[in-house]
Amino acid sequence: MITRTEQTFVLIGAGGISKAYAAAFADGLPCQLVGVADIRLEAAEEVAAITGAEAFDDIEIMCAELQPTAAIVCTPPNTHAAICIELMNLGIHVLCEKPLTICSHDARRMISAAENNNVTFSMGSKFRFVEDVQEARRIIESGKLGEIVLFENTFAGYCDMSERWNSNPEISGGGVLIDNGTHSIDIMRFLLGSVTELQVVEGRRIQNLPVEDTARLFVRNEAGAMGSIDLSWSMNKVQPHFISIYGSKGTLQVGWKESRYQLAGESEWTVFGDGYNKIAAFGNQIRNFSAAINGEEELIIDASDALASVMTMETAYAALKTNEWHPVQQADTQWSRPQKHVEV
Repeated sequence: MITRTEQTFVLIGAGGISKAYAAAFADGLPCQLVGVADIRLEAAEEVAAITGAEAFDDIEIMCAELQPTAAIVCTPPNTHAAICIELMNLGIHVLCEKPLTICSHDARRMISAAENNNVTFSMGSKFRFVEDVQEARRIIESGKLGEIVLFENTFAGYCDMSERWNSNPEISGGGVLIDNGTHSIDIMRFLLGSVTELQVVEGRRIQNLPVEDTARLFVRNEAGAMGSIDLSWSMNKVQPHFISIYGSKGTLQVGWKESRYQLAGESEWTVFGDGYNKIAAFGNQIRNFSAAINGEEELIIDASDALASVMTMETAYAALKTNEWHPVQQADTQWSRPQKHVEV
């Protein structure tokens, strides 16, 4: 029997999200984190210390020295395409954090690079890997809730964004809509299928930022279910459940500390999970990506999902300017063909 060599991973970018990934590796995974790179060496050293990995301030040197199997890219969105394509050209498998890119043109370039170099490529979107969200999908697919009528999601908590790159449109591509809304849209797509049209309304700008800090999305999916999504960096809309699904036969809620559902005619809720575990979600994501590299599993977030995420955000920003309903272009079978550059 041939013994498979352990996969080695590197992290690129050493911000807060990288610390969560490093913590997942430290919690025990079938692959090893061997390097962390950031233009700020001290930041890379801080993240690397979580697992005992090596720290670098140069991606090229790190990859040349460590020869990693795969990389997780956690840099700002406007850098994703260049970094990911460079890595894939080296034969390195790439998991790139959301938002994948600022425009679908770059997303298609990244997907083409993965195809051309025969490497595995995926977008990081942690909520698909929360066990309660996965169980919610199984419950919905079982038909227990009947026909789904309404999806609700809220990601709204005050955060001072005045000094963060997330509120610089040249770096991030927008504000809370692309930052948190990318998660919201991906959750809805995972649970209920493709989004076909949407409307976006901006709230008051409280923080005097050059981008939106509060927004509400109204969404419809291909089956006709409605969605209502509240996003904000400037208000605390604190709720025990961040996802609510209303069907013709029951209601389901995914919460931060507990998830549950209640069928029509029942007086009691059925609890089915312990809520949101961030480190466990990152661990599940890395396991799926690692298994996909080995050909043992299908990617839970494939290239079509990644492209659909970017295309939906492009539509959302077009809708933000008009407050009208906009159809969402679907990612077709020719998603790897570069298209005309569309700015957000």
